[in-house]
Amino acid sequence: MTVISSEKDVEALTLTFVAEFDADAARVWQVWEDPRQLERWWGPPTWPATFVRHEFYAGGSSRYYMTGPNGEKARGWWENTVVEAPHRFEFTDGFAGEDGEPDNIMPEVRGSVTLEEQGGKTRMTTVSTFTSVEQLEQLIEMGMQEGMTLAMGQIDALLAESMVA
Repeated sequence: MTVISSEKDVEALTLTFVAEFDADAARVWQVWEDPRQLERWWGPPTWPATFVRHEFYAGGSSRYYMTGPNGEKARGWWENTVVEAPHRFEFTDGFAGEDGEPDNIMPEVRGSVTLEEQGGKTRMTTVSTFTSVEQLEQLIEMGMQEGMTLAMGQIDALLAESMVA
């Protein structure tokens, strides 16, 4: 399995995922940078994502929705604050309303992703930082930890396709 650890830290207000891939950092970076590849793994298998905007540069923003098994839509957004290809980026992530724009009622989360090459593999560390224990627990209860683990579990197949092609 791709994800080798998932850790909730209530004191630091973080949820950290560590995953390893049999590909170099530049190739793993592409699964974040290319919206068509990102769509193939960002949502859990039963909630595939569609990115209607993906400006993957510092100051850029993304808008997307995930479609559930019964056709329901969960909308989200990113605002990218740091993008340093192919090793690190940071963003603010949140829920969106029907118009695709940020929903200020739901919590925002700060995210950071680092890609480190180690012995022919790439280790991806994704950290979500919350503003309170309540926010952390709310998103865990909504399925964030399980959903991200399932979503990241789809990356290996995507990377394997490019190795064969």
